[in-house]
Amino acid sequence: MDPSIIEFIGEKCMISIIPNFSNEPLHLIYGPVGPFRAGFPVFVPLWMATHLRKQQKCRIVPPEWMDMDILEEIKEEEKRSKFFTKMPCEHYMVVAQLVMSTAPDDVPRCEELRTVIKDIFDIRESKLRTSIDAFIKGEGTYAKLDNLTLLEIHSVRPILPYSLDHIARYQRTATASQRDTSMLSASMAGSSSGPNSNSLFSQ
Repeated sequence: MDPSIIEFIGEKCMISIIPNFSNEPLHLIYGPVGPFRAGFPVFVPLWMATHLRKQQKCRIVPPEWMDMDILEEIKEEEKRSKFFTKMPCEHYMVVAQLVMSTAPDDVPRCEELRTVIKDIFDIRESKLRTSIDAFIKGEGTYAKLDNLTLLEIHSVRPILPYSLDHIARYQRTATASQRDTSMLSASMAGSSSGPNSNSLFSQ
């Protein structure tokens, strides 16, 4: 999946804004948004929030999970656990990047948040690569990759073809070895049942 498509999907996340204008509801393909009342929060798609913010028609309210205490706790849990922590937003990287790049003044401790979110992503990406490597070396039949986001899965796409090819080669080798062993066993069984099978021990 192309990164632009992942961003497009993430931009559909709903986020709160405080508009500085009033307007009746907007009727979009997937339903109405609004009404808009100046000074009152309203939930809109992320793409609309960034568009209005660039026009200085609103202030973006960061999601609750964009909080240093919450994100530091997620970071520590991610470091402690061998499994992937369930993130508070499936598109956390897309949402955080767009909000912080569009409206840094609307995000308290913006640079600190940017750093800890990047740390979380890096930890998860490293864990994902380690999981895939262990999966290959262990010749396993599956890997536990629950709670991954689309962007995280996309980040390891370059190594997946090699990984799958390696597993396929291993499976072909294992199948061939098993077949050869079966043929050898059958051949030995046939030889042992012949008239001279005990000739070495009959003397």
